[in-house]
This record gives sequence, structure tokens and C-alpha cells, in this order.
Amino acid sequence: MGQAADAEVRVLVVDDQELYRRTMTTVVQETPGFVVVGAVTTAEESLTAVAELHPQLVLMDVNLPGIDGIEASRRLTSEKGGPVVVLLSTYEEDQFDTSTCGAAAYVPKAAFGPECLEDTWAGVARSDTGTGGN
Repeated sequence: MGQAADAEVRVLVVDDQELYRRTMTTVVQETPGFVVVGAVTTAEESLTAVAELHPQLVLMDVNLPGIDGIEASRRLTSEKGGPVVVLLSTYEEDQFDTSTCGAAAYVPKAAFGPECLEDTWAGVARSDTGTGGN
């Protein structure tokens, strides 16, 4: 049983709205190869949670109280060996400037499901193969 858990992508969910946090958590739990290691409500909590839980993937809401998801993404991805951040929102992508925040992708919340999660992670993994060094 430990072998399968070791191969799973560790995911942190960040959303201030309980409904979306639960929905994203359920999607991750229902997607083979992914496991939720934590769920938090603010960007500030996400910074602490990443340091403690070491997720490989952070699903980050854009609109958060305090530090927004774009700034949190910038902070998380500026650290060497930091997690991959995927931004999510109910708004259209063109309403935000995500070009300099280090996020690997933007996904509308309405489109987020197991297939979207798998496809997004596969795309990130493919684009990272040239920069990994091995």
C-alpha cells in the first residue's frame, strides 16, 4: 500500500470559500495518482502549509483575502524546489495579470475536474522535463 502513496502527487488546496475548497478536495481525492495533503483558506496559510506539508502541486484561488493568489504564487514559485502552482478562479483569465507570478497554469473553476487535473499536471510535467537537469 505504501508504494502507491509514494507515487501520488501531493496537493494543497487553497480557497477561502468552503464550497470550492470541498469541491477541489473531492476532485483531487477522486483522481487516481493525486492525494490531498492539506486545505487552507488564505494565501498566508498556504505559505506556512507548503513549508510544513511539501506538496508538489498547489491549487490556488486567485481571489483571496489579504495576499491574493497571484502574489502567493509568486512567493511560492520563487523558491528553488517549490511546488507547481495552478491558479483557479470563477473569473476569466484575461481579468488578471498572471504572466509574472510563476503559476504553471490557469484553470476556470467551472472546468476543473479529474480530467482537467490530470491534463494540467501532465502538461506541467512535460514542460518541466527540459529544466529538471536529469
